[in-house]
Amino acid sequence: MSQPPLVDSHFHVWRADLPLTAAAWHTPPGDATIEDCIATLDRHGILFGVVAAASIHGLYNDYVRAALRRHRRLRATATLAPTTSIYEMERMAADGFVGIRFVNSVTDDVPDLRSAEYRLLLKRVADLGWHVHVTDKPHRIAGTIAAIEASGADLVIDHLGHFDLPEGVNSAAFKEVLAAVERGRTWVKLSGGFRYHPTTNAKPYAEALVALTGGERLLWGSDWPFAGHEGQVRYADTIAAIEDWVPDPSTRARICGTEPLKFYFG
Repeated sequence: MSQPPLVDSHFHVWRADLPLTAAAWHTPPGDATIEDCIATLDRHGILFGVVAAASIHGLYNDYVRAALRRHRRLRATATLAPTTSIYEMERMAADGFVGIRFVNSVTDDVPDLRSAEYRLLLKRVADLGWHVHVTDKPHRIAGTIAAIEASGADLVIDHLGHFDLPEGVNSAAFKEVLAAVERGRTWVKLSGGFRYHPTTNAKPYAEALVALTGGERLLWGSDWPFAGHEGQVRYADTIAAIEDWVPDPSTRARICGTEPLKFYFG
């Protein structure tokens, strides 16, 4: 790529000794430290980054919080209990947290976003100017989008929607994502293409999103250190993927620079 991405909008950092939840879908085979992450970003000419909360660590946001305090070029999402006070959330915002994350695509034990306690949490997210970062199963995505839109919070959807379905871009779930993006309060990450089977299945989703928006409300992320695919994906592969999906340099610059800078750092 003649001009590397300015912002990597999706990666994780952890150490193997961090606590895992009882329902963790993945056990990291080793460390992916903040030092390793920063070195990886620097090697590829990437100036800014966004740490996605790792569901495997549950409410343990401490390692990410320390990373944000040390590296002001970073932002992050967190996993929070619905009872988290506005005072704690304000302190987290000062550290560099910009949203909360729900990883609902790996479980059927999901929170009821329309319950009183989650409506309260989502209202606080909206009041802070944060966003809700989501991955969900196809049959639930419409309800999830509706609940978050009703709260007034912005929404970010992972990995092109993460709907590797036989119907592809014509699936009802992906059409819900497109409709949400068109309404103007939903962003989608062009990331995680290596999670599709085969990986070429990811490209039509990216192309449909770019055709709809011209690159607005789209974000690029590497998904480093490639949880569940460690040793199978290189960081450079994820940069090559966005170049393949979005061949126009000006549109790529919007997705890899202008949009994430406004959304996460503006």
